[in-house]
Amino acid sequence: MSVHVVILAAGQGSRMRSNLPKVLHTLAAKPLLHHVVDNARALGADGTHIVIGHGADLVRSSFDKLTTDTQIHWSTQEQQLGTGHAVDQALPSVPDDATVLILYGDVPLTNTETLSTLLKHVSEKSIALLTVELDDPMGYGRIVRDASGFVQAIVEQKDATPEQLAIKEVNTGILAASASKLKEWLPKLSNSNAQGEYYLTDIIAMAVNDQMEVAVAHPACEEEVQGVNNRVQLATLERWYQAQQAERLMIEGATVIDPARLDVRGKVSVGKDVFLDINVILEGEVELAEGVVIGPNCIIKNAKIGANTQIHANSIVEDTEIGESVNVGPFARLRPGTKLSDRSKVGNFVETKKTILGEGSKINHLSYIGDAELGSNVNVGAGTITCNYDGVNKFKTEIGNDVFVGSNTSLVAPVKVGSKATVGAGSTVTKDIEQEQLAVARSKQRNIDGWQRPVKNK
Repeated sequence: MSVHVVILAAGQGSRMRSNLPKVLHTLAAKPLLHHVVDNARALGADGTHIVIGHGADLVRSSFDKLTTDTQIHWSTQEQQLGTGHAVDQALPSVPDDATVLILYGDVPLTNTETLSTLLKHVSEKSIALLTVELDDPMGYGRIVRDASGFVQAIVEQKDATPEQLAIKEVNTGILAASASKLKEWLPKLSNSNAQGEYYLTDIIAMAVNDQMEVAVAHPACEEEVQGVNNRVQLATLERWYQAQQAERLMIEGATVIDPARLDVRGKVSVGKDVFLDINVILEGEVELAEGVVIGPNCIIKNAKIGANTQIHANSIVEDTEIGESVNVGPFARLRPGTKLSDRSKVGNFVETKKTILGEGSKINHLSYIGDAELGSNVNVGAGTITCNYDGVNKFKTEIGNDVFVGSNTSLVAPVKVGSKATVGAGSTVTKDIEQEQLAVARSKQRNIDGWQRPVKNK
């Protein structure tokens, strides 16, 4: 079965009170529409068709920098004349023999399993509809069934009778049908209704009239099919999503001190006995091996962290690879390109960037080490910096094994320090240091007798 997904993303979303198109507001740091496209890709859809309108250029450009194997076909709905009209804009690029799954750019969290189940109900003699029962169905189209329980129609809230308004089963808007039937039905839609729009839901009655079965599937929970119309709903859905992520990590072996204070904004895997303290944010691709401890208020982004490593409070780790039994922080910042070997240490108020730190090496505190490669068992004293930037270009610092760098040292790159060398505290190193040498590069101390301190002018 060839499956083509049509995603409706043309609406303005005025209730968001924003200049940004609604479908580009983010959930778990990813635009709502991108969640829906990822769902289509996970289904293995043969084609993804997005109908855009308000903010069309912004919506399209949001995909420009993404690497995706999903081929997107764009259609424009110049006037927002209803959901039926929107789907009709995409159908010319859909093969007649395809099954069409209709999704919405502001309904981001529908499970792939739910959509797969829905698609199984589509045949030459049936279309499939995703419905849900709500305690408060206000605002939703009601599912009207006959005495035998077969679906006969969907009636929108504004067009419903008092009896129909009492129905709890509602339309999610998500449905699947053959492309050939949709191309037959959509031109027949009428806008003679309370909103003056061409309702996609009217095709249900057309299907019934054509002696087709309207099969029904249901999501596992109502949050799967909740749309976002304002920022309150967005925040509610965000917290539900985060609760699911925290639950998954705990099932996989992580201790999460407070699930309400963990944010997962990407793809995260954990080993046994991982510990996540409060206010931790995990972004992008994150791998936490067995026994990793992440302290409070840490941000971990695109990082691979080895077994039994500890990231202490208030540290930021980005695009970094960390070995086993490493200590980081508190208040450390590991910038992109950092690689820390086993049993190394980066202490408080240390910043690294494009730095390789060898096994057992230590940068304990108050230092900046950038564009540098350090061997094993190196000790870097407090206040040390690599002067890697001349205002235009970056240069590299290379430090061998077993080097001791005294406190408050400036290493002016490009420069090399040989193995087992020692750099005296307070030095400004501008020339290479050979193995086992002592380098002292500071001005000679002068002690002046009779020095008079300045006094404050009256």
